Amino acid sequence: MPDAPPQAEASANAAPATTATPAATGITSGPARRSQPHNPLHGVTLQAMVEALHAYFGWEELGRQIPVRCFQIDPSVGSSLKFLRKTPWAREKVESLYLFMLRDQRRNAGA
Repeated sequence: MPDAPPQAEASANAAPATTATPAATGITSGPARRSQPHNPLHGVTLQAMVEALHAYFGWEELGRQIPVRCFQIDPSVGSSLKFLRKTPWAREKVESLYLFMLRDQRRNAGA
C-alpha cells in the first residue's frame, strides 16, 4: 500500500487555525499596512466593512444611509458583498460611510 502524499501528512500535522487572526477580522498588518499608514481603508476587506457597518448601524439604518436593495430587502452580508463587488458606485458609498463611522467612533471615544 503506498504512503500518504507529503501534503496530506503536512496538513494532518499542522496546528489548528485560530479565529482571532488579523485575516479573520479583515484587517491586515505588517508591511502591507505600514506602506500606507494614513489610508484607513488600506488592508480592510469589503466584508469587514459591511460587517462593521451592520454592527454599528443595523440593516434598517444602513438601508436608509445607502438606499440599495441589498441593504433594504432581505439583507445579508453575502448578498451585499455580491452586489458591492459588481457595483463600483455603491462600493464607494460603503467606503465613505465606513470612514464616517470610524470618525464618529473616534469622536465618541474622545468625548
